[in-house]
Amino acid sequence: MATRPPVSLKLSRRSRILLIIAAVIVLALLAGVRLLDTYVDWLWFGELQARSVFTTQLVTRVVLFLAVGLLVGGALAVSLLIAYRTRPVFVPVSGRDDPLSRYRSVIVSRIRLFGIGIPVLTGVISGASASGDWQTIQLFLNGTSFGQKDPEFGIDLGFYAFSLPFVNWLLGWLFVTVVVSFFGALIAHYIFGGIRLAGRGGQLAGPTRAQLAITVGLFVLLKAVEYFFDRYNLLLSDRNMPLFNGATYTDLNAVLPAKLILLCISVICAIAFFAGAFLRNLQLPAISLVLLILSGVLVGVAWPAILDQFSVKPNANEKEAPSIQRNMDATRAAYGLTNVKYEQYPGKTETTADAVKADTGTVSNIRLLDPNILSDTFTQRVGRENFYGFPSKLDIDRYTIGGTTQDYIVAAKEMKTDGLTGNQNNWINKHMVYTHGNGFVAAPANTIDRAVKDSNSDGGYPIATTSDTSNPTGAGSVNGQPGIKVDQPRIYYGELTNQSDYSIVGGTPGKAPGEYDTDSQRGYLYQGKGGVSLDNWFNRLMFAAEYREPKILFSDAIGDGSKIMYNREPRDRVAKVAPWLTLDGDPYPAVVNGRIQWIVDGYTTLDNYPYAQQTQLGEATNDSLNGVTKQANNSINYIRNSVKATVDAFDGTVTLYSIDDNEPVLKAWEKVFPGIVKPSSEISPELRSHFRYPEDLFKIQRELLARYHVDSPQEFYAQQAFWSVPQDPTEDGSSTTAGANVANQPGYYVLANAAGEGRPTFQLTSALTGLQRQYLSAWMSISSDPEDYGTIRVLRLPPASGANQVDGPVQVQNRFQSDPRVAQDRTLLNNPNVIPIYGNLITLPVADGFLYVEPVYIRQRNQLSYPQLARVLVSYGAKIGFASTLNEALDQVFGKGTGAAATTPKEGDSGTTPTPPTSSTATPPPSTGGSNPALDKAVSDIQAALAKLKAAQQSGNFADQGAALSALDAATKEYNSAKPTTPPSTGSTSQPGG
Repeated sequence: MATRPPVSLKLSRRSRILLIIAAVIVLALLAGVRLLDTYVDWLWFGELQARSVFTTQLVTRVVLFLAVGLLVGGALAVSLLIAYRTRPVFVPVSGRDDPLSRYRSVIVSRIRLFGIGIPVLTGVISGASASGDWQTIQLFLNGTSFGQKDPEFGIDLGFYAFSLPFVNWLLGWLFVTVVVSFFGALIAHYIFGGIRLAGRGGQLAGPTRAQLAITVGLFVLLKAVEYFFDRYNLLLSDRNMPLFNGATYTDLNAVLPAKLILLCISVICAIAFFAGAFLRNLQLPAISLVLLILSGVLVGVAWPAILDQFSVKPNANEKEAPSIQRNMDATRAAYGLTNVKYEQYPGKTETTADAVKADTGTVSNIRLLDPNILSDTFTQRVGRENFYGFPSKLDIDRYTIGGTTQDYIVAAKEMKTDGLTGNQNNWINKHMVYTHGNGFVAAPANTIDRAVKDSNSDGGYPIATTSDTSNPTGAGSVNGQPGIKVDQPRIYYGELTNQSDYSIVGGTPGKAPGEYDTDSQRGYLYQGKGGVSLDNWFNRLMFAAEYREPKILFSDAIGDGSKIMYNREPRDRVAKVAPWLTLDGDPYPAVVNGRIQWIVDGYTTLDNYPYAQQTQLGEATNDSLNGVTKQANNSINYIRNSVKATVDAFDGTVTLYSIDDNEPVLKAWEKVFPGIVKPSSEISPELRSHFRYPEDLFKIQRELLARYHVDSPQEFYAQQAFWSVPQDPTEDGSSTTAGANVANQPGYYVLANAAGEGRPTFQLTSALTGLQRQYLSAWMSISSDPEDYGTIRVLRLPPASGANQVDGPVQVQNRFQSDPRVAQDRTLLNNPNVIPIYGNLITLPVADGFLYVEPVYIRQRNQLSYPQLARVLVSYGAKIGFASTLNEALDQVFGKGTGAAATTPKEGDSGTTPTPPTSSTATPPPSTGGSNPALDKAVSDIQAALAKLKAAQQSGNFADQGAALSALDAATKEYNSAKPTTPPSTGSTSQPGG
């Protein structure tokens, strides 16, 4: 029965015009924001001479967007067009209210809207999704050979690294295209009557049957291609996880043949579907579909499961041995663990004082300062102005000063805009005056200014020197040696900046407000090459829109020579210039050729190295260390520290250096971005001397080395010789129970004698304990010295048994906590007004045994206080030392005179003038009641200076603060010279141990 199509609602001409205008405005706003960001990025990359990185990414993304969008959208459009053109001429309807008839009428009346709009929308969504995979495409186009072949098929590993990911990506989008086309055709044929569900079995029109059969045939043919490449994906199998990755016995003997069988069946079924397109019924395609499903279940699933359950698992240690061996070899190669130097180590629990004293390279360099604790101490004692600050975690590096190399706690004194208060925080001050930090701070890691006697002692602080604009050489020498000379100490790019933080620098003298340098120099104007020019009104308009700040456009303080600095965090800058790198979470500053450079380690990674063990990056690098950027929990099974990047703290210049010029992944990216990475031959000796072995890579290698140090597959399968990364027993300042949910102990940088070497080296170290046990099983270190950079050394201990067992970090910390001398020191650690903070528990090989050293800090219970080193804990074997200095603690353990090689703090040894206690309850030194007039006068002067300083801090007057500090310094010196000499105090009532 024919029916008249229902009347559709139509918009008036005015309504259509308004809708079009509204749509154009919305699209313009969306596109405008994107174009604005693109223009700002274009300027930023131009500042760094790295526009090739920007344009390569942009062009690749656009090409992918268009290619995939046209593929998916075009295929859907063709599918819909075929369905429309082959629709039946007459379509019976069930009645006036037939909903299908109404839909059909609406679509026919707007056939171009649906026929073009739906494919375009689908193409846009698909293209936008595909454009994010630009790295996969570029690696495929520029991949190189590894020069190594996989053990199963004998194919170069470059195929798995560069080609196979592209094939998987391409197959994925071809499947999407076929599926979308199939459902598009299915719905179109149903709406236009090619598919009718009425009657006993329903009906398919001939053209409908042909189109759907051919589309399904294409899908099955793609499945055959997928089965072919799935054979190679088997080498990445996770069937036997978490024990090992890679093709197992079942994969090679059941799944691999099944893939070939299913490939052949799929080709036959695809032919059957193509033939069905020209037959009058779907009997042959239906039979082939049933065959495909049954074969997939029986051959692809059931047979491997039966083999695995009844043959492999009962004999797994034997049958999986070849696969385990392949996994061990591949994992060591993929993670750089092929040349580990193992050494049997006695692990003695007793030694002599002479043996300890002979190890001067280690004992004299024992690190007492913990960079994870001292940020507040540096802030209060060095960054006195409220707008200077330091990262929550400081860094460790080594410098050779006066012919002596030692490790230092280092930090850049940065501008901390979060610290600005009151009028300091207005727009001009925040963005045009307080624009940069000033100074490089360094403190010897093995000493402090003076020993702490009790909780009221003014001591236990780093001997820090600052190289800044007023003191470029770091005058105020440490132990009579010169400081670290910095020619350009201004810091415009640093860790304390954030994504939305920008500074406007330079400009015209007399118009620009001038940048704060020091109290005596407040009119500095930036003259470096960093920043994007604001000379023209168009750029000012663009940045005003980008930051939603009209003052950038209208401020008279911005003129000729003005520049805007943004994206200033070193790690973020490297990430934008080298988006293909995975970056280490802990950049650090170093003085190189008189300039402060941020050094950022870059990794090239893969997740498809055949047989190599998969590692979750976030989990493997997570430990108790704070103040570092946590890694995303991406899965990888190959990593190399291929690139060292530097970011100039003054002008923001980003320079990438190759560490391994022959690394295949890096070579591929160098073909994508030619000239971006400089060869290792261009690394200056001074810069190379400050390279550290990166922490995140160390953590990954440590985690794997705990298992992959074993020699045989049978031993690996049994796991009885595995090690564990110890928990950090100092994380909460209390003893740790095995198995508790406590983060891993981080690796520690130390300057100590290397295993098997007669000289101290700067190395990254860690203890390793038995699997789910707390006794020490091994100790590993990786050198950072240029001569043997990256050399991994492992000291293996004899199997633990009875008296031969060496305590691990958790056991040592428990003994520290239970030692009666620690409990008896109530005036310090058990003072209710004091918070004890346990520093890094460092494990050092000394005299054929292991020496544990842990600094103990105290902090007053108020917001303005900061940590000071109060005690040192030492352990060797069963003996414990606990004293206010390292040399005293060593003497307690090994006997008198043993600690002579250690650096000893002395009264008045500070390289800087002590600052007053910031505790609101702290009091100046007491008077003598008239018995010492000079001392009484000094006390009175200190009290007066403290009062002036407090008033100046409250008023925010920097000049008055400087005058008060100068008066306080003079009064403190008078007090120190006037007070009677007292013998040094041990700060402890404990008796020498053992």
